[in-house]
Amino acid sequence: MYPRLENLHHQATGNFFLIAGPCVIEDEHSPIAIAERLLEITDRLEIPFIFKASYKKANRTRIDSFTGIGDIAGLEVLAHIREKLHIPVITDIHNEADAAMAAPYVDAVQIPAFLCRQTSLLEAAAATGLCVNIKKGQFLAPEAMTHALAKVKHNGNDNVMLTERGTTFGYQDLVVDFRGVTEMRKNNVPVVVDITHSLQRPNQPSGVSGGNPEMIETIGRAAVAVQCDGIFMETHPDPSKAKSDGANMLPLDRAEGLLKTLLRINEAARM
Repeated sequence: MYPRLENLHHQATGNFFLIAGPCVIEDEHSPIAIAERLLEITDRLEIPFIFKASYKKANRTRIDSFTGIGDIAGLEVLAHIREKLHIPVITDIHNEADAAMAAPYVDAVQIPAFLCRQTSLLEAAAATGLCVNIKKGQFLAPEAMTHALAKVKHNGNDNVMLTERGTTFGYQDLVVDFRGVTEMRKNNVPVVVDITHSLQRPNQPSGVSGGNPEMIETIGRAAVAVQCDGIFMETHPDPSKAKSDGANMLPLDRAEGLLKTLLRINEAARM
């Protein structure tokens, strides 16, 4: 059986854990190929691995942007990956109905950064009984995440993690303040750093977010140096052809080299 997400703190002793996968389920077949490759790498490197993909993308700039292959079809792909590879899977939810629908198919639900203050959504996520990953809003100080965390815990679910994904800097850029990792760890929950979304360049006139993927390793190095518990990254065999967030994704063939580098830094940081 795959590792229990209730024990992420213990799983990550020594090595950080990894949440990774494509931004969205694009079809029935490519997500499992990505998951198989990431699992092969993480097994060899002894990194606990959670596969991530959104079964739908509800927050898109343009009306003609790709949103998914269908809700149930996307969730069934995630469930197939979980059952075939025996790994935990996580997906975004955007409203209370999403929480109830997605729960049977996945092991964890993720609250998108823009929705981290939505009380009813956090309560619905808590009610699933699954691990809940709350991404810090681009508009929030890390200290404010204690309130989002409290909304989940108040509803009887202590299995929560928080994710740093950058803070709005002007209209079209983000910046990562790594003091936030230390601040959010004061809540005694796992803290993850999203090393790809934190490099987005949102609000482009084209309606398609830009990115700065050449800096992914830089953000990753800093994240493990400040002893985050987990790394989040989106990856794709060919980001230029990805149907969502391709501008800030890591090419899949670079994943192993990056993770080896981060492990070396992680070992030195925890001495």
